Amino acid sequence: MGAKNIVIAIDGFSSCGKSTVAKALAKKLNYVFVDSGAMYRAVTLYFLRNQIALDDDQAIAEALEHIHIDFIPNTDKTQILLNNEDVSDAIRTMEISEQVSEVSAVKAVRTAMVKQQQQLGKKRNIVMDGRDIGTTVFPKADLKIFMTASPQIRAERRYAELTAKGENVTMEEVRENLAHRDHIDSTRVESPLRQAEDAIVLDNSDLNQEQQLLYVEQLIQERLAP
Repeated sequence: MGAKNIVIAIDGFSSCGKSTVAKALAKKLNYVFVDSGAMYRAVTLYFLRNQIALDDDQAIAEALEHIHIDFIPNTDKTQILLNNEDVSDAIRTMEISEQVSEVSAVKAVRTAMVKQQQQLGKKRNIVMDGRDIGTTVFPKADLKIFMTASPQIRAERRYAELTAKGENVTMEEVRENLAHRDHIDSTRVESPLRQAEDAIVLDNSDLNQEQQLLYVEQLIQERLAP
């Protein structure tokens, strides 16, 4: 495919399976999977640990100077490193979920993370998922996919994920959290969640993981064939 690094952008709503498809795809292609949502979760974790208030611009700016996030692919899963600490599990709690949308709506946070994401795209072939990858981070991505699913399906998936980890949550709490995040993600001023004009929509409400991966692989063969 030439010397240029390939970027595949997968955007969409929370808990619609973006990361699952992106991980599987990256593994199949031997690309690096970059979970942009994990980056914002890591920032949220750092802010909580260091008591950074979202209305304190100076504290936010100073904190962002000390935040570096990287991804280390392993055989079973990709490790998310926050300043060289593995925070893969620490960023997946309900506490982080309840605050990540507010943190990711902060302009300075988005600017800093977009810069780090673009640097990752310059180093390697990547599959990156998030909310604004195909619109803001990589508007010239080689392939853009916009994933969605029904709110009920998304809530069921998220509930199963959390309870499997031993989190004590109700389905109603999960539904409310997803609706809240959808609203913030879609209405924020900085890089709102929206479908890129040249993105291909994948509604996976009735598709299993194998069917989704097969569909995306077919798209890649069509779009990225030499």
